[in-house]
Amino acid sequence: MEIDKRIVLDKVFTAIIVMLAILALTPLIWIVSSVVINGVKAIVKAGIDILFKPPTSPLSQSLGGVGPALLGTLILMALTTAIGMPIAFFTAVLATEYPHTILAKAVNIVIRTLLEIPTVLIGMFVYSLVVVPMGRFSAIAGAIALAIVLLPYTYTYIESALSSIPREYREAAFSIGLTRIRALMKVFVGIARRGILAGMLIGLAKACGETAPLLFTIGGSTRVYFTGIDQPIDAIPLLIYRYALTPYENYHALSWAAALILISIYLPIFVIAKVLIREVEM
Repeated sequence: MEIDKRIVLDKVFTAIIVMLAILALTPLIWIVSSVVINGVKAIVKAGIDILFKPPTSPLSQSLGGVGPALLGTLILMALTTAIGMPIAFFTAVLATEYPHTILAKAVNIVIRTLLEIPTVLIGMFVYSLVVVPMGRFSAIAGAIALAIVLLPYTYTYIESALSSIPREYREAAFSIGLTRIRALMKVFVGIARRGILAGMLIGLAKACGETAPLLFTIGGSTRVYFTGIDQPIDAIPLLIYRYALTPYENYHALSWAAALILISIYLPIFVIAKVLIREVEM
């Protein structure tokens, strides 16, 4: 029986695509598995106290912990959300509800340009704008830098969610006498809520793993817990960067543990965001 060449070619190309996909995923799987294996070893050695204690001295036999850095990361995430999310939301509203105004066009260009700017430059910008006038590193400076990193990602998703609302819903809202603002808050946000929430989570996930903006903004108070938003603070990404460069084995182990903790924070946010994006229905 003659074999259909199209079937053969289809199977060959399918096999090639599968192999290329496996090849592309191999580095990611290797990185994640390395972090999990080494991180679990360090956490088992240090115990649950690793979440609460500060790091020990480099020559100590114990690992200590990432308590100040973990608390700093959570505080930075909260401050970043409080600063960045409202700006992203209202600029996205401006772009969708008043798209033909000069202000909306300018905001759209500026925010999308931020996607192409290296985050280290954002950190240097905030250093000049906030750290130098204040005379010290601070949590608020780090939060501002991360909010700028978050802004274009959250803006893009929210703008897309609001823009995809069917015209019929908009016309129905206006036909019952709702003003543009009331229609937005009572109708449009409800329809696009999954897309809006997904955008917020994607932006937060992007910001919480950044290191470069923190190099110039938060100071990295390794053994000092949070003392105020106008004071230096530590964060897990900065701790990983700093300790991975040292020659001390216990600091390397602490870096692996911190990396696993960061992944444990990052992955749930990212997975929830992706599930929401998949389930968006208008």
